[in-house]
Amino acid sequence: MMKHLKNSGLGIVIIITIGFYSCTGLGKMLKKEATVKYSVAPNPLEAHNDSVSVSITVNYPEKYFGKKVLLTVTPQCGTHQFKPVTLLGEKAIGTGSKIYKKTGGSYTYTDKVAYTKDMLDAELKLNAVGVVKKKTKEMPARMIGNGTVITPYLVKYDDKAIFGKDAFVKIVEKKIEGQTHFVISSTTYSPKKDVKGDDMKAAMDFMKAHHANPNMELKGMSVSAYASPDGESEGNTKLAADRFTKTQKDIQAMCKDKKTGYEAATKDEFYQKETIAEDWDGFQSAVSKSSIKDKDLILRVLSTYPDGAKREQEIKNMSATYEELAKDILPQLRRAVVTVNAIQHNRTDARILELARSTADSLSLEEILYAGTLTSDINEKLNFYKASEKMYASDWRTSNNVGGIYLMQNKLQDAKAAFNRAGGASANNPIIMNNQAIVMRWEGDRKSAKAQLDMSKSAGPEVMYNLGIIAIQDGVYADAVSNFGGSASFNAALAKVLSGDLDGAVSTIDKSSEKEDALSYYLKAVIAARKGNKEGVVSNLKTAIGKDPSLKQQAKTDVEFLKSREEIDFKSTVN
Repeated sequence: MMKHLKNSGLGIVIIITIGFYSCTGLGKMLKKEATVKYSVAPNPLEAHNDSVSVSITVNYPEKYFGKKVLLTVTPQCGTHQFKPVTLLGEKAIGTGSKIYKKTGGSYTYTDKVAYTKDMLDAELKLNAVGVVKKKTKEMPARMIGNGTVITPYLVKYDDKAIFGKDAFVKIVEKKIEGQTHFVISSTTYSPKKDVKGDDMKAAMDFMKAHHANPNMELKGMSVSAYASPDGESEGNTKLAADRFTKTQKDIQAMCKDKKTGYEAATKDEFYQKETIAEDWDGFQSAVSKSSIKDKDLILRVLSTYPDGAKREQEIKNMSATYEELAKDILPQLRRAVVTVNAIQHNRTDARILELARSTADSLSLEEILYAGTLTSDINEKLNFYKASEKMYASDWRTSNNVGGIYLMQNKLQDAKAAFNRAGGASANNPIIMNNQAIVMRWEGDRKSAKAQLDMSKSAGPEVMYNLGIIAIQDGVYADAVSNFGGSASFNAALAKVLSGDLDGAVSTIDKSSEKEDALSYYLKAVIAARKGNKEGVVSNLKTAIGKDPSLKQQAKTDVEFLKSREEIDFKSTVN
């Protein structure tokens, strides 16, 4: 009997409560809440530029909204609440949009909030509280959508650092020049201008020093013998040839010395012959560089008369000027130009690597930088670049390359310090600025990173790739696609997915060196889901999870696969 009375009492309370709220209009709204229609865009929600935007349109039917009701509606995804909005019955007092009882009405709500992890695999609900005068009623929460697609967060942090390139070359061509000079119309040397003179010292010393050097290959000697333009052409032709012979024979005689001689240079085939009977080109060059009084007039004669005899006659007609030419210009042209041609063979890769590991200080700057390219061991690279910085700190490449390795090791602060040292050695260097921008982005300052990269585009294509990563994070996917250009990479494919080019994304993945990566198959599963290809979702996820088991949990909560969650094959793949 007591139990019956208690139940009767509870029923009376419920009846009284509903009756009360019915009088206020809230009860009827509560009872017919299911007739309210909602549309959500996008649904599921999507994260872009670290934010989630939502647009909700609510349609209230006729004779639904209480005339005196003030309704506060608050969307919620996960534990994150969006801004509240207030709707008013036609007789309610307050600030908000009016909804009329007789005709009903609609309201479109928009908001944008920062994405938080609790919004990932969550329901989008509407919480509503109705108020009539001093009476308040909390409406049941209603699910109206899902959250949240976070595919942009698949972006790889594979920013492209740029290393300072070495200038090491394995073979270096050497050309060492000397000259002999002769008196007019003769093969007799001018005083101290023979093969033992100062003008020949560099060439002859080079041959003596290196003819037995296994790393220096002497290829031969070019001898170009000249006659000055004064005199008859036929005589000058023979004179130039005789001057070649004289110079060659005297060098050969010197190379027969038993102590310092060079056997190969005693052979005629060591020499390449060239003779110029009338050295008008040399004459023009010498006059142009001189301060001779009638220089312009002489040059005009040369340009006016192509015939050598006519030129000579016109110049000789300028008697005073000709005397100056005969004294200061023409003697320079009675010569033989000797060029020693050699090839320097620098250290082999094996030898450079050996020295870099043992005695790095025995290597030149270019060699130690080159050593860093000869090993795939990242720690060894770092050791080589550190050694280069210790020895050649004034060269920006050394500090810059140390920073590049630190980035590869995810040692951000060490990389930052190294790039700052490089910047101190070479201000406004676009390569260093690119690398500093990577640090800025990793520290979360995308705005400064982008500004820095925009000023660094001359550094190379790596800059545009790095801008592409920022464009993905900023949610400007068309820019990302443009920045990546023809790059066949995971991130380029991701940009195409986010911009709606699903087929282009698949093509890009298949062309990339990352096509067999677990994340590439995961992205293919996302593409399949967006295309409604259930088999593609499962097959690509199986491959991805087989390569990286951690992706199983990610797939479980990824809203990209929301429509596949009840599929048996999908469940067996992720569970």
